[in-house]
Amino acid sequence: MCHKKDKIPIFEYYTTHYMKTAPAILPKNLKILNSLGEQIQLARLRRRLSAEQVAERTGISRKTIYNIEQGSPTVAIGSYLQVLFMLGLEKDLLSVAAADPLGRKLQDAGILTAKRAPKN
Repeated sequence: MCHKKDKIPIFEYYTTHYMKTAPAILPKNLKILNSLGEQIQLARLRRRLSAEQVAERTGISRKTIYNIEQGSPTVAIGSYLQVLFMLGLEKDLLSVAAADPLGRKLQDAGILTAKRAPKN
C-alpha cells in the first residue's frame, strides 16, 4: 500500500485534528522547528515547570504546548511567542533576521529594490 507521503519524498505532510494535511515543509526546515521545540522544552525543564503549568500560565492548551515542544509547523507563531514570553525568552525572537549579511551586501551594492513586490 502506497501512502500519499510516500509519493513525495522531498516534503513531509502532517495530519492534525482540524485539517487533513498541513503545508508541505522541507526536511531541513522541519529539523529547525524540531530544534526550536527541543530548546523550548529544555528551557521549561530548567525552570522546573510542568507542561501543565505552562499551559495554565499562557492560556494555551496542553496539547498545543506538546506540539510546540515537538516543533510542529501547524502551531501559530503567536503561540510560540506566548510560551517564550512566559519563559522570559521572548526577546530571542528579535534576533531573527537581524543580521542579514546578504541583504546588507545588496543594499551596499546599490541594487535598487522596489518597496513592494510586483503585482504579477
